[in-house]
Amino acid sequence: MKFTLYLVLLIAACVSALGQSPSSAPGAAQSPLDADQEAAATIVKTVNEVNVIFTVTDRHGRFIKDLKREDFKVLDDNKPPAAISSFSSQTDLPLRVGLLIDASSSIRDRFKFEQEAAIGFLNQMVRPGSDQAFVLGFDAVSEVTQEFTDDTNRLEHGVRMLRPGGGTALYDAIYSACHERLAQARGRGPVRRAIILLSDGEDNQSRYTREQAVEMAQRAEVIVYVISTNISGIKTRGDKVLERFADATGGRIFFPLKMDDVTTAFTQIEAELRSQYAVSYRPADLMADGRFRPISIESLRKGLRVRCRRGYYAPKR
Repeated sequence: MKFTLYLVLLIAACVSALGQSPSSAPGAAQSPLDADQEAAATIVKTVNEVNVIFTVTDRHGRFIKDLKREDFKVLDDNKPPAAISSFSSQTDLPLRVGLLIDASSSIRDRFKFEQEAAIGFLNQMVRPGSDQAFVLGFDAVSEVTQEFTDDTNRLEHGVRMLRPGGGTALYDAIYSACHERLAQARGRGPVRRAIILLSDGEDNQSRYTREQAVEMAQRAEVIVYVISTNISGIKTRGDKVLERFADATGGRIFFPLKMDDVTTAFTQIEAELRSQYAVSYRPADLMADGRFRPISIESLRKGLRVRCRRGYYAPKR
């Protein structure tokens, strides 16, 4: 989704000459966005275009890759868009992926196997020169053991550095991964942003709420895929939390009951990331009011299911 194009004027002398703003007064709290705004002056140009990545499957869960623009109906805030500017099958779009692994004490028993499955996934998925991934482990705090890279050896090392710890700050991990890394991820052209999350969905340490983390993922245009570490066969409160992240962002959740099912889940996620569509359109009545606007994409062919993020936040003046 492109709403603003920032032309950054990196002239420190001009910024310092602006003087102290009310938000920078002694004792005032600063958000990361405030700090970014003080670092450079900006000129903002509004570009009212929404970009949506979506997946289409049949009744058996098989990916459908041969559809055309006329096979879909798009609604933005329950209205058809003013114009659709592009539509394409995005099988080779470069990936920017965050691998988030719950390293809290609650998943200790399966931790080693999940590490090996994650390493196999990264080795298979990352195409040098095109895709990039980073590794983040979290318990009570988040730790990035490997920043964005296309070097699978470094990614493997990052996964192996993770060690099971104590409490769980799941929401903080998702929020920071989206805000500090994936929202900033760039390529030579469009990229697809995704989080692969291994967790039981429990949280007892976060500063951010679940809905704040969901909103940040939506603002960063991140699709969240989840592999639940709950193997009881009984849906828990944590599983419902994980479903919320996947559903709101157009991702999926997997419930592997056996160790081998974890590897299968990773394989299915990789296949989906290479089997998606992208549409860009101009909303009919977009207003800069900061309101959440729902998105609906339906297939005009019977028996097909479309999965995409639930919506986006309009820009705010």
